[in-house]
Amino acid sequence: MTLRYPLLLFLLIGLQATYAQTTLAPSGSLTDVALLEGHWRGTYNGGPIEASWTAPEAGNIVGYIRMMKDNKPALYELFVFEQSDAGPVAMVKHFKPGMIGVEEKDKMDRYRFIRAEKDRTVFEKEDGSIRINYERRPRNQLVIQRGTPKDGAWAFSDLFVFEKVR
Repeated sequence: MTLRYPLLLFLLIGLQATYAQTTLAPSGSLTDVALLEGHWRGTYNGGPIEASWTAPEAGNIVGYIRMMKDNKPALYELFVFEQSDAGPVAMVKHFKPGMIGVEEKDKMDRYRFIRAEKDRTVFEKEDGSIRINYERRPRNQLVIQRGTPKDGAWAFSDLFVFEKVR
């Protein structure tokens, strides 16, 4: 009977240590998002797109995508990735030409870090409705994929395909 209590105590300490590791440890860093750094160009929806992201510094990365059609601006996306205790957080705001906000002034799309692999980082929208893959591919290519839940898994398709400019 005296063996039971030390065994129970050992199990509880083990569970507590496992819980602390999974809940308190950051799940990623801005280094996992650094694959975005640089100046990029591609095409989307019949027009050119351009993107640029800074290197990680002071706990953030800033970037943009501008979409054009018929030699005019169509949409701007402004990105901020910030380091948090839970890992990087991505925040995105959309603007129409004339800097007219698509979202309300104090609203934005927020994405939490899910995981990083070699040449790939995955984020999930706060409401769990979509996932975004940022992936470096051969030939200085950057691909942004959008994923949606389908049959119990995530189905991804290329949204933007960029070639590195410099």
